[in-house]
Amino acid sequence: MKALSNFFTTLVQRFLPDPFVFALILTIILFLSGVIFTHHSPLDMVEFWGSGFWNLLAFAMQMSLVLVTGHALASSPLIRKWMVKLAGVAKTPVQGVILVVVGSGIACFINWGFGLIVGALFAKEVAKRIPGSDYRFLIACAYIGFLTWHGGLSGSVPLVAATPGNPMEKTAGLIPLTDTIFTSYNLFITLALLIVLPIMAKMMMPTGKDVLGIDPKLLAEDEVSASTAMAPVETKKTFAVSMENSRLLSLVISVLGYSYIVYYIVQNGFKIDINTVNLLFFTTGLLLHGTPLSYMNAVTNAAKGTAGILIQFPFYAGIQGMMELSGLGGMITNAFISISNPSTFPFFAFLSSGFVNFFVPSGGGHWVVQGPFIMPAAKELGVDSGVAAMAIAYGEAWMNMAQPFWALPALAIAGLGARDIMGYCVTTLLVSGVIFAVGLSFF
Repeated sequence: MKALSNFFTTLVQRFLPDPFVFALILTIILFLSGVIFTHHSPLDMVEFWGSGFWNLLAFAMQMSLVLVTGHALASSPLIRKWMVKLAGVAKTPVQGVILVVVGSGIACFINWGFGLIVGALFAKEVAKRIPGSDYRFLIACAYIGFLTWHGGLSGSVPLVAATPGNPMEKTAGLIPLTDTIFTSYNLFITLALLIVLPIMAKMMMPTGKDVLGIDPKLLAEDEVSASTAMAPVETKKTFAVSMENSRLLSLVISVLGYSYIVYYIVQNGFKIDINTVNLLFFTTGLLLHGTPLSYMNAVTNAAKGTAGILIQFPFYAGIQGMMELSGLGGMITNAFISISNPSTFPFFAFLSSGFVNFFVPSGGGHWVVQGPFIMPAAKELGVDSGVAAMAIAYGEAWMNMAQPFWALPALAIAGLGARDIMGYCVTTLLVSGVIFAVGLSFF
């Protein structure tokens, strides 16, 4: 396992470009594929790309806020104290790796936005506390835990499939969570991931001269940002200064935020989405920092990591537009369906979802692109609609290990590049694929 991870790490570091360049290359590949394999002209593909280019602006803002509010929350004195205590549970590099994988996996199962941010911050804290830890590998472990998200409580596909008015309701009907998330096969897959992934991570761990510790500059940045956020402002007392350092003002706004969250849950049930998570992070972060100025300092420091998200999301939106409007998504899915029978259909649907994820790295996007092809085929073959929906979900989560798109928030927090972690993630792709396949085929 270690030799395999070293091989993929070397391969990725040599050939994987920066995620922004990766998005540009995928754009060109999909553009040419649309011209070659569909009846559409180059001008048509230009139109599809341009019409989709800005479709993820709201989502880009949401993801930027996931990073900013999560980072600001984690930099509050209380959360930092808890992280230090929890990181102190591990006494050796091996224990640190296991703790990060399990902690990130559980957090991502509860909520993917929470887990993605907290996992990276927790890995950073473990790297600081345990001498001999490989910093790159710990961040990779945090991202590896992300594999549990689409079978968890915030999984986009199962939640959308259970929501009235979703794009596939007329075709597949509403699919309750009892047929997707709360099933024996999903329980098997989730538990298997939480058990196997830490063992696999232990086997991949760099040792000896291969270990790369945390950059002292990153530690210095953390300490400076934390002290800046917590330091009282010593200046002449004016009305403006009083408001900037008013704990009462922070408390009132926090009460307002929590009141809406309670109201939302009472009205809609426990259907937590990304907006609810961001409001919860924002409200809690403001409360724990104590004053508006302290919170704003933390947000300013966190916002530096949003550059990759802001510049790359429009390109993936353009890719999604070409994929959907040209019919390439349907062609890819139908190619897998054509070689399927009722027994093999879930596995091939899973593979097709993984392939499509290279071009549409979004759970909700998968439901839009693949749902119209996967769900009618499942119905025709007599395959359970919940299994078909989760096959789409699992394929998306699985291929995230080879697609650096969702690693951007963690990498921004860590101060690393995609090449630093993707070799380990590709190895995880191979191992986790067996777990998903077994769960879909035999449970």
